Amino acid sequence: MNRRIVVTESEQAPRGRATAEMVAARAKVSRVAVSRAFNPHTSLKPEKRELILKVAQELNYTPDRAARALVSGRSHLVGVIVPDVCSHWESQEIDALTTALQAEGFATLLFKTRTDYSMDEQLLAYMRGFNPDSVIAFVENVKPHTLARFLDRAVPIYIHYPQAELADDAGDEPLHDRLNVLQRDGVEQAVALLQGFGAKRIAYLSGAEKSRANGARERMLRQVMAERGLAPPVVAGGDFSYDAAYQATIDLFRVGEGADAIFAANDVGAFGVIDALRHELKLRVPEDVKVIGFDDIAQSHWKSYNLTTVKFDLDERVRALVRLILRRLTTPDAPGFQETLNTRLVVRGTVG
Repeated sequence: MNRRIVVTESEQAPRGRATAEMVAARAKVSRVAVSRAFNPHTSLKPEKRELILKVAQELNYTPDRAARALVSGRSHLVGVIVPDVCSHWESQEIDALTTALQAEGFATLLFKTRTDYSMDEQLLAYMRGFNPDSVIAFVENVKPHTLARFLDRAVPIYIHYPQAELADDAGDEPLHDRLNVLQRDGVEQAVALLQGFGAKRIAYLSGAEKSRANGARERMLRQVMAERGLAPPVVAGGDFSYDAAYQATIDLFRVGEGADAIFAANDVGAFGVIDALRHELKLRVPEDVKVIGFDDIAQSHWKSYNLTTVKFDLDERVRALVRLILRRLTTPDAPGFQETLNTRLVVRGTVG
């Protein structure tokens, strides 16, 4: 049976910061039970947890994270290093990842790189001061050797885009964990579809020049096209943005020789391609030019674009990252962990 707590006006939360001992006394439980109530991974009877949390709310009590970190050695903070916070893919991934981490009892620290994907070392020193339990580096330009100088116990997680089915060994790099994203299946399905519809001159709309993901994507496209007997792709320079893609597409057709199909490094770039083809060049998609994107962001299925795209499964990707964090915290001295995800083609209306 739930115990009912009646708080009179004279029993309202005292002035100053409430303590765990005050909560324990009011709820008539032990100090240990109060600590357990705020840890979702400890066992406690649901009615007791509910009672403690209710009393804590009435007293305006929150656990002292700094003190708990000194005792447990864990800060329950995860650092996330990103190149951009407002682009469509990054914003959707940050949102999903933050939600998943909060469900596991972690808070997120967000750090943004310079435009060249490097990171100010002063900012890295600032990050170290938070003593994060883990750091996810979505930008490979901030190398493990660099992060190792600024992290104490945290083992960073990197996103890798191996060309082979299995990731290469990390060699003499400092300990880090990996999320391997295999792009071959999705790219191969995309090229096969284009080839099946008669496309012979395929252009690649690139992403940012310094992006390792972009480089891996282009290499995989070249490899698959060569294996299928196609000429190398024509490269149109982009930077993952809509505006650069729009202008690059116009240049491809008005200065260059055009293309039967355009494979864009990301979906936002593909949107720029489609709009340039339709509104500036007066070409039809997919009748005159076929377009494929990469990522499958939420906007890709919008009817204005209805984009055929190579899909990263965002939910799978986030679950894999959380698993890497939890495994590392459970076995901190283990060799580098790896999770591997695949890609697949989502066929919509821009090819056919």
